[in-house]
Amino acid sequence: MMPGPMELIIILIIVAMLFGVGKLPEIFGAVGKGLREFRQEVTPPTAQVPAPAPKPVEQPEAESVTVVVTTPEVVVTTPDEPENQPRNL
Repeated sequence: MMPGPMELIIILIIVAMLFGVGKLPEIFGAVGKGLREFRQEVTPPTAQVPAPAPKPVEQPEAESVTVVVTTPEVVVTTPDEPENQPRNL
């Protein structure tokens, strides 16, 4: 659970009384440096190394292709006609 703004102010006042106002920038600077080092150690190594730029791929020239599409023949038989003589539609 995160402390609210009032709790943070109380914590800062207590820290200021314990260490003095002059030492606060030094203390928080050390805390920030520690957090940065921790984040660098926690992140995976692949996230730290930038990926090399992809090389452009040369596209081969397309050859002309002729496509022939044929439709299948539909054969329908009716109960009136014998099955050995299909009728085309």
